[in-house]
Amino acid sequence: MDQSQPGRYTHGHESSTLASHSARTATNSAAYLLPHLKSGMHVLDIGCGPGTITLDLAALVSPGKVVGIENVEAPLLAARAEAAARSDVTTTFQLGDALKLPFENESFDAVHAHQVLQHLTDPVTALREMVRVCKSGGWVAARDADYAAMCWYPELPELEQWRQTYRAAARANGAEPDAGRRLRAWAHAAGISAPQVTASVWNYANTEICQWWGHGQADRCAGEIFAQQAKEQGLSDTDIAGIVDAWRKWGEEPDAWFCLLHGELLAQIYR
Repeated sequence: MDQSQPGRYTHGHESSTLASHSARTATNSAAYLLPHLKSGMHVLDIGCGPGTITLDLAALVSPGKVVGIENVEAPLLAARAEAAARSDVTTTFQLGDALKLPFENESFDAVHAHQVLQHLTDPVTALREMVRVCKSGGWVAARDADYAAMCWYPELPELEQWRQTYRAAARANGAEPDAGRRLRAWAHAAGISAPQVTASVWNYANTEICQWWGHGQADRCAGEIFAQQAKEQGLSDTDIAGIVDAWRKWGEEPDAWFCLLHGELLAQIYR
């Protein structure tokens, strides 16, 4: 049975999820924004997670200041630990709501959100907030996956069941898992003129990275958060175990291949 919980973060913040998110860097996740960043800029990173992208951005704009926000404390603990490991004492991490950012108008030179809009009940309002806190001449940037566009080989049926289950769960939470293709439409709805919309992919196609992705996804699907939402969508324990086993099997396949498409939105803000 579908038990909608609008606003619930579909991935959750279990250790397996944070471990996966910790592999994200500014280079592999924000390359479309990097040419526009300069030393001395102030940057806001919305939905910073464990902080790896945030801290990369901080290194690029130093001595500028970077702030990372999340709406719950768990990922901020990981982000602060990562900052300490990098000896970064300047970047700050704090609680904040993407739909009502706790900052004054025109506070930042760049406002960035990676894999955030897809999880929000109102991505258009979030974009308006991003524009509000961005300085004139500054940049608003958002990158989001598109689950319907993901493709893989071998085409194990349990992985298609995983995809459909995740998409249904996300929508029950008021989110949009196929966000990548909607970024241009959301930008227009938010009043952003002349948005630059591009696409890029994460592609997993060697033994080490396929094992990492396959076993990491298996760990996430074996966790309580996925299991609960999968059951809300009508899956049984046997179904969930089949998905977990299929991810591990896929990760060990010598011919494994996975392509994850992202939409990218970049807009320079003028007032």
